[in-house]
Amino acid sequence: MMERIVFFVIFVLFSLTSCSTTRREVSPVPPDKSYAVASWYGKDFHGRPTSSGEIYDMHANTCAHKAFPFGTKLKVTHLSNNKSVECIVNDRGPFIEGRDIDLSYAVAKEIGVVGPGISKVLLEVNGRDTSYIRKVRVQAADRKGVFSIQAGAFTESSNAIRLRDALNLKYENVYIQQAEVGGTMFHRVRIGNFRDFERALSLAEQLGQEGYRAVIVKADMRI
Repeated sequence: MMERIVFFVIFVLFSLTSCSTTRREVSPVPPDKSYAVASWYGKDFHGRPTSSGEIYDMHANTCAHKAFPFGTKLKVTHLSNNKSVECIVNDRGPFIEGRDIDLSYAVAKEIGVVGPGISKVLLEVNGRDTSYIRKVRVQAADRKGVFSIQAGAFTESSNAIRLRDALNLKYENVYIQQAEVGGTMFHRVRIGNFRDFERALSLAEQLGQEGYRAVIVKADMRI
């Protein structure tokens, strides 16, 4: 009788330990996956430059995300119908609270997001196209003075505003400088004023790794 009681106690303790261990090992979403709220953008932005510098094509499999480096390859799965499609991050956004990713019209149509407009999706990272990594250009003639990092220059102010808003998601002191060149007004999107060239270079290299086209220039102290 005593042996049966001892065996029963050991069995119960083993079962409780096993259940506890099993609960600790369960992970609902692996590190390379995440749930997100997806929206889409189409003809209003078709033909305009994206934050990466590419021209937006609503019929291409691309998307805009707030954090992933440009060139990140994503598999997007609509949670309602389990339809999936692959796309590449080449833009920043969306800029509306509560939304995590903006799909191109082609991607949204493929998985059924166009109708509802906003849908819950699962994102899976499938590597990166490293051709999006940019080399830093330096236009400053010397390494003394005050420097700024230029991320883009546009003749349309709306394009400059979109890039400024994209950079503001992560960086500080982003501004637009206007300059007339050959009778044409340009809207230059710049970051900072740096009195140390190495600091400017370090940030510019970080921007280049993310996929921005960073150029180090002498800052205009009148701004």
